Amino acid sequence: MKMVSFIGGNFIVTAVVLLFILVFLGSALKIVKEYERAVIFRLGRVVGARGPGLFFIIPIFEKAVIVDLRTQVLDVPVQETITRDNVPVRVNAVVYFRVVDPIKAVTQVKNFIMATSQIAQTTLRSVIGQAHLDELLSEREKLNRELQRIIDEATDPWGIKVTTVELKDVELPSGMQRAMARQAEAERERRARITLAEAERQAAEKLREAAEIISEHPMALQLRTLQTISDVASDKSNVIVLTLPMEMLKLFRSLADTSEVARKKLEKEMEKEKKEEKSE
Repeated sequence: MKMVSFIGGNFIVTAVVLLFILVFLGSALKIVKEYERAVIFRLGRVVGARGPGLFFIIPIFEKAVIVDLRTQVLDVPVQETITRDNVPVRVNAVVYFRVVDPIKAVTQVKNFIMATSQIAQTTLRSVIGQAHLDELLSEREKLNRELQRIIDEATDPWGIKVTTVELKDVELPSGMQRAMARQAEAERERRARITLAEAERQAAEKLREAAEIISEHPMALQLRTLQTISDVASDKSNVIVLTLPMEMLKLFRSLADTSEVARKKLEKEMEKEKKEEKSE
C-alpha cells in the first residue's frame, strides 16, 4: 500500500511539474505577425522591440505589448467652424497614418489612436478657420497638404507617420448655397452676353469687309442681288419685289436722253431735206 501511495504521489508531482512547464512555455513563447512588433518590458524597463516571427520572453519578469504597423484609417468626425471670411461650415476628413517607431508609440503616449484623432480634430478646425470659403471650395489640395504637415509634426514624437489627410465633405448653410447658386447663374448670364456681343462684333467686322469689297467692285452687288433672288425664288409661296440699283436707273436715264437727242437730230435733218426740195 505504501508503494502504491508513493507511486501515486510521484505521478501527481510529475503531472504538476509538467503542467507548470507547459504553462511556463506557453507564457514564454510569443509569435507576432509580419505587420506586428512586440515591445518588451523587463521589470518595467523597455529592452527593445522584437518580431516578426517566434521569440521567447521571461515570464513574470518580462511583458510584451503588441503594436500593429499597418496603415490605419481614422475618420475625423464633423467639425463646425467659421472660415476667415465669417462663413459657418461643417467639414469632416479622413486621416491615414501608421506606426514607424513602436517603442515611442507605446512609451510616449497612452493611446496613440485616440491622441491622433484629437490632434486631427483640433488641427482641422484651426486650418479651416484660417482659410477663406473660396480656398475651401477650390483649393482642397493645398489645405490637405497643410493639414498633413501640421498633424505629422504633432504626432512625430509619438512614432506616428501621417501619410495622407483628405477633406471629405463641406456643408454650407442653405442661405449661402442659394446665394452661391444666384452668383453662378449671374456669372453664366454674363458669359453668355459677352459671347453674344463678341459674335455680333465679328459679324459686323465681316459685313464691313464685305461692304468694302462691294464698293470696289459694283458688279458684286448685282451678283449678290441675283443670288438672293435665286434663294428666295425656291419657295413659290413668296412674293418677290425686285428692286433695281441706282446704277441701272442711271443707265436707263442716259439711254432715254441719248434716244431723245437722236430723235431731235433726225427731225432737224428731215426738215432741212424738205426745205431743200421746196427750194429746187
